[in-house]
Amino acid sequence: MPKVTMIPATIDPQTRLPSASVQKRRVAGYARVSTGSEEQLTSYEAQVDYYSNYIRSRPDWLFVDVYTDEGISATNTKKRDGFNRMISDALGGKIDLIVTKSVSRFARNTVDSLTTVRRLKEKGVEVYFEKENIYTLDSKGELLITIMSSLAQEESRSISENVTWGQRKRFADGKVSMPYKQFLGYRKGADGLPEIVPEEAETVRTIYRLFVEGHSTNSIAKHLTQHGIPTPAGKEVWQRATVESILRNEKYKGSALLQKKFTVDFLQKKMKVNEGEVPQYYVEHSHPAIIPPEEWEKVQLELARRKNSTRRTNGRSPFSGKIVCGDCGEIFGAKVWHSTDKYRRTIWQCNGKFQGEHKCQTPHLYEEDLKRYFIVALSELLADREALLEDGRVILHEMTDCAAIDAQIDTILQKLESLSAQLRQCVDENASHIVDQTVHFARYGNLATEYESLQSQYEKLQAQKEKRQIQAEVLNRFLSEISKLDILPLSFSDALWHATVDHVTVHADGQLVFHFKNSARIIQHT
Repeated sequence: MPKVTMIPATIDPQTRLPSASVQKRRVAGYARVSTGSEEQLTSYEAQVDYYSNYIRSRPDWLFVDVYTDEGISATNTKKRDGFNRMISDALGGKIDLIVTKSVSRFARNTVDSLTTVRRLKEKGVEVYFEKENIYTLDSKGELLITIMSSLAQEESRSISENVTWGQRKRFADGKVSMPYKQFLGYRKGADGLPEIVPEEAETVRTIYRLFVEGHSTNSIAKHLTQHGIPTPAGKEVWQRATVESILRNEKYKGSALLQKKFTVDFLQKKMKVNEGEVPQYYVEHSHPAIIPPEEWEKVQLELARRKNSTRRTNGRSPFSGKIVCGDCGEIFGAKVWHSTDKYRRTIWQCNGKFQGEHKCQTPHLYEEDLKRYFIVALSELLADREALLEDGRVILHEMTDCAAIDAQIDTILQKLESLSAQLRQCVDENASHIVDQTVHFARYGNLATEYESLQSQYEKLQAQKEKRQIQAEVLNRFLSEISKLDILPLSFSDALWHATVDHVTVHADGQLVFHFKNSARIIQHT
């Protein structure tokens, strides 16, 4: 018979220490509170004191430290500096045992909790949860942790849903709040509602005024930076995107669109833009306006016009993006001659002049000449100013009369509502009754096709209406500027140029065609 000799285990599989060892276990405590309230702060200090004394009172334990986190949520562990430092020390071999109050104090996210426990377990580090009396290296430990973590996670879900409900109730009641620390023009008033900050409001008005005068968002950003005006976040340098966000924000006209974003994942606190997944609320006259509503609407139309324009402008010069080559269709760009001496001059020439096999024959133009040709062309246009204004008003009235388009839109919306009801009925019938699936899908397909066709018509009509509104606004600005002009002779200004000229086409024979915003064309010769 074979002779079998048992060799006793010499390492404790749980502590990884020699079985006969009397070496003390290195123990750390972990304490956390969820808020910064006075009551919780007392609890926080009490926990630190408790674990320090508790660990030192055990003769078989060696006190390492009490790691702490204060005033934060525990739904994930990414921002918990004390917790992360403790885990790093434990994995680095500095800790054998971690003592904490409960599973919910350790982590309220099942995935984080189990992942962390398993990482520690691989290194022989144990966690003891006092409230639940769980030792993670115990055979039943992981099952109990899974159950307790799941319960804690559901608690977090419930709290998150309650908070979300409260926020949406505020939205439904039309209560507006702003991120005041990074929102230019408003501060929280004594009544809790937004109130205007005069000096910041003046910056907002400047942004809108410069934009209406024809400056680009990039040019406005540079202007604000050069004048030492701080950004909403208090920085020195303005970005184009910041200017554009101010121009688009409806809060500056005294209204508020609520729930533009919403939380997708209560664990990770991930936010996404609301694209119709949850309700939105539009509150008018919710707080004092900095920009008159009609001016704000004009700016939105101008933003849309520029977005759809094929000509791009850098905003540094009124001529940028408005001088077009009659040979190749390229835009004229500014070039500086004699940049370092007294003969310095800025000229404009086709950006594609020296590109390709066939060189453009269009001449370059001096800025002074461009201004002079413009004044002559405008003076010719204004030969009979009253007739020009009257004709413009007639055209403007026709442009703004969208009654026929609105009637078509209303008809389509009624049909869409009816089709939507039929689609829901079709789905409900298929779910609650035995229906021939071939017949069901044929009916559903026909209804869906008709719905999509009407939806496409609706979008085209909306685009047509928006285009007419943009054209009307451009013409209205033109007429407004013309009506304010004094008796001739005229003088050049950026505002007058932007309000009246759509673009200028330069031809090889030196002919300049001024295309004005009332669709008139005036020809000048160099």
